[in-house]
Amino acid sequence: MNAADRPRAGQDRAHGTAVRPAVMAHMIPWFPDRERSFTIARALLDAGVGYLEVQFPYSDPTADGPAIQKACADALDAGFRVADGFEYLERLRAHRDVPIFLMSYAGLVYRRGVAEFVRRAADHGVTGLIVPDLPPGSDEGLYEAAQRYAISAVPVLVVTARQARIDAVAAVRPAYIYAALRSGITGRRTVIDSDSLAFLDRLRPIGAELMAGFGVQSAEQVQALAGHVETVVVGSAFVRVVEDVLSRRPAEAARHTDTLYEAVHAVARELVGS
Repeated sequence: MNAADRPRAGQDRAHGTAVRPAVMAHMIPWFPDRERSFTIARALLDAGVGYLEVQFPYSDPTADGPAIQKACADALDAGFRVADGFEYLERLRAHRDVPIFLMSYAGLVYRRGVAEFVRRAADHGVTGLIVPDLPPGSDEGLYEAAQRYAISAVPVLVVTARQARIDAVAAVRPAYIYAALRSGITGRRTVIDSDSLAFLDRLRPIGAELMAGFGVQSAEQVQALAGHVETVVVGSAFVRVVEDVLSRRPAEAARHTDTLYEAVHAVARELVGS
């Protein structure tokens, strides 16, 4: 389902009730290695996630918590390179036509040329780019290039954002906004409270599809965001599932990808609510 076709937050076209948000699963190619990372992607897609957020690993992240930092380090140790990442995107799109958001950091994007990176992402069917440290106004041409190549640059707004920052994001008229439910790094469980929901509702007049993440780990948290966002982003929870399988059953996980698939699939299905 395209973003334009999905009911907006808080709107069920048939009954007028709040709809459960879609889940965007954050994953890292080459974690724990090339083939098993594709097994993880298949498990997520088969469980019914609405979007994939594919993070190209980078050695100097600014927003990743310990789980995702380690996963990215493992992916780099397994041989991940940017060219491999784009090939991985091709493989994903051939497997399932699902919107893919490519996430990484400014250093990796800038080193290859911002416009060139955006062009390659667009050529590989990416729906949007999430580069947290290239915000509107300090984006090194990211938003201009995204417009040129008909791809969405997705700004990130943190719950503590001041109105001037929100206005700067609104000025670029984004199709999507990534709303970080707390400041700091990913991984630690976030409490969805009235302040969180009020922040999300402040963003609604911008008219973008809202994606909320940072510390979402349970189906209850997903449901708590119903009526306030279209999409909930989950990342560290999946990484921890993979790490658990690898640590408790390393030999089995190495020999049989079914073990990894089933563990990731079960958690994803619970979060999706299917």
